[in-house]
Parts: sequence; structure tokens; C-alpha cells
Amino acid sequence: MAATPVRIDDPADPRIAGFVSIRERDLTGREGLFIAEGTVVLRMLGQPAALANGFAAESILLLENRLSGIADILDSFPDTVPVYVASQAVFDAVAGFNMHRGVLALGRKPPVERTASLMDRLPETSLVLAGCGLSNHDNVGSIFRNAAAFGADAVFLDETSCDPLYRKAIRVSVGSVLSVPFSRGFAAQVMLERLAAAGFEIWGLSPRGAVSVSAVPAARRIALVLGTEGEGLPASILSSFRTARIPQRPGLDSLNVATASGIALYQIALAMGRVG
Repeated sequence: MAATPVRIDDPADPRIAGFVSIRERDLTGREGLFIAEGTVVLRMLGQPAALANGFAAESILLLENRLSGIADILDSFPDTVPVYVASQAVFDAVAGFNMHRGVLALGRKPPVERTASLMDRLPETSLVLAGCGLSNHDNVGSIFRNAAAFGADAVFLDETSCDPLYRKAIRVSVGSVLSVPFSRGFAAQVMLERLAAAGFEIWGLSPRGAVSVSAVPAARRIALVLGTEGEGLPASILSSFRTARIPQRPGLDSLNVATASGIALYQIALAMGRVG
């Protein structure tokens, strides 16, 4: 059970300094910490999957009228995690804007070495996503939600993709960023070459793909590669690996990358016997 709640009456209280001006700090970073927002994400942060992936809660800040309704969620955290409660006025002053959800947690990111070694820890039979240049936090959050829904073992993001631990990405993912292992930081070509060397069949998703995604054959290890919103995957990647497309009626250039990821993941998970 989490610690006994402590009331905060001063937005400048140093005990809640990590929560101050969360919008601005979304952009400037938090030195290894991140903000989890809302009851669904808070619940995910306390689950074994998040702990297994190296995440940990540092502290929790609640609007005073939310406390009784989430007692069961708080029970999943150890008593070493402080819980603070505040009035709406104090809460808004801390966050920097009107927070209607009234539920925030300050989490710690996994150690860098843990995410860097992810590829070496994947199961022998694996389905993973690889993102190249994904810059929209809503799309990244949705992609993680799809990854969780269709049983992807991991998500790999290149160095130009946005941080999936940005507050909005976590919220859109309904906490799936905490349950699906991920790694971020390699150059796209290096990332894909490392996956290929690890035995993955690499399939780039593109409207110009050579085969329908429904024709991708089952394999022991498959990596589905997603390109940046708008431009898609660069020609250098499309020419280096096999490609698949989602057939659609003429007149529209392409699907939203998050929507496309869900359709393609379902088809490939079906081929691999991961969904019924």
C-alpha cells in the first residue's frame, strides 16, 4: 500500500517540485523522469509489466476529491512512494493549467542500458514494430496501444522519432508505453540492420509496397517498419528490405500511420497465430 496521503497547500512546496509546470517541462525534459497522467495510466504504472520493464513511481499527486475513488490503485504501490493531495487551486498552480483529471504521478524511466539491450532479450519467436521518424506524439501513443492489443513483443524507435514517454503519448497509449518494451536512439538504417542480423524478417509498410500485408508469410521473427507521417519510409529503406501495402480504394494517398499500424499488425499477428 502507498504511503499515507500528505496534504500540500503551497504550490512551491519542494516535495512536489517535479510536478511544476508540466507542459513546459514536457519540452525541456525531466532528467530521467516522466509524468503519468490519469487513473488508467497510474494503474498501469503500478502493474508488474511496468516494473518488469524498469519503470518505477517516484511520487503521486492527486486532486483532493479524487483520493477516495482510486484507493485500490494506490494499494498497488509500496509505502515508499509518497502520495500528495491538493485543492484544485493548488493543483492548477502546480501543473500550470487547469487539470481536470486530477491524477498525476512522477515516474522514473528505465536505465539506459536496459533499453539498449532490449534486442538481446527478445523471445525466439517475436513480432516487433520499428518506427522511423515518427514525430507525432498522438500517433506514437496509438501505435503503442496497437502493439499491446496485438501482442507485439517490443517497439524500436529511431533517433529521430519522438519520445514515447512524453505525457501526451503515454496518455493516448492508455499506459501501453509502460507495458510494451521499447528502445529508442539508433539511426534508422542501423536499427534495421541490427534487427535483420538478429534474425528478423524486415517488412517496410508503404502504399507502394510490393505485396499486400495479408500476403506477408509467417516467420519466426518479423519486424514491421513504419515511416514518418506524410512522407513515409525513405527510398533507401524501401529498397533495402521487403515491402508490404494495405490495399485501399483509389483517391486517397495513404492511411494515418497509427491506423495503418493497427491493420498491418493484426494481419501479421494473424499469420503468426497470435490472434484468433
